[in-house]
Amino acid sequence: MSEVISIVVPSYNEEQSIPYFYEAILKERENFKSRQVELELVFVDDGSSDRTLSVVKALQEKDGLVHFVSFSRNFGKEAAIFAGLEHAGGDYVVVMDADLQDPPSYLMSMYQAVKEEGYDSVATRRVTRKGEPPIRSFFARMFYKLMNRISSTEIVDGARDYRLMTRQMCQAILQMREYNRFTKGIYGWVGFKTKWLEYENVNRVAGETKWSFWKLFQYSLEGIMAFSTVPLAIASWTGIIFCFIAAFFIVFIIVRKLLFGDPTSGWPSLACIIIFVGGVQLFCIGVLGQYLSKTYLETKKRPIYICKEEK
Repeated sequence: MSEVISIVVPSYNEEQSIPYFYEAILKERENFKSRQVELELVFVDDGSSDRTLSVVKALQEKDGLVHFVSFSRNFGKEAAIFAGLEHAGGDYVVVMDADLQDPPSYLMSMYQAVKEEGYDSVATRRVTRKGEPPIRSFFARMFYKLMNRISSTEIVDGARDYRLMTRQMCQAILQMREYNRFTKGIYGWVGFKTKWLEYENVNRVAGETKWSFWKLFQYSLEGIMAFSTVPLAIASWTGIIFCFIAAFFIVFIIVRKLLFGDPTSGWPSLACIIIFVGGVQLFCIGVLGQYLSKTYLETKKRPIYICKEEK
């Protein structure tokens, strides 16, 4: 009996990329046939506004190993990955993008590492960010450094969502049904033995990236809130430090008045101190508010996604 590898493809406005992606997968299918392994495709249409769903349906009509899940609206890539994992029925599961920035030629070596070398998953990471804006690359590197300092969950610098995993690891990920998802952290949290493959950055085959700098910034905050409580500790310690500073200056002013009779300083310095301390307070309240908002969304128990159509 042949094994099946399910390839989960989150897709948002990827009508231009999908035909190229499908042709690349067809070439890989030929390589896997000698090993009696089938490659099935599970496209997840994340509420696309272009013809992504129509393109996928056309592929599904001519290829029985193509399946799709279509959302009622755009729920985000994290929800699309989760939905794809839920609908993947293969012995092994792969997550990869439709823009061919995740080279399909790596599939065979990823499968061999899991099948023959005893790994539970094979993940990929970019060793260069050639083609990206310098400022975006800089902040990306800073994010990974920060995350690995403040979180006990390891997140590899340059890690992609492109990963092949066993059914056991896939089921472990599906047990984590949190609403605010950060898959890169989830991969590390569930554990399992992982091999890393490195490659240089590959440009999109067609279309434009859907990740603006602002969206990436919001996504990074999602990761920090999901896998670290250090910001809460920073807010607490900031409050304690300012209490000590305030107590010190109160004593200093009283002693100076008693010993030297100096009048207190004027209102400009006082106003600056009040504004500064007020800003710190608002920052700490903001940190607490971020964690509270995430908790609020989790307690609602809303579905991670809503499926409008599948086949």
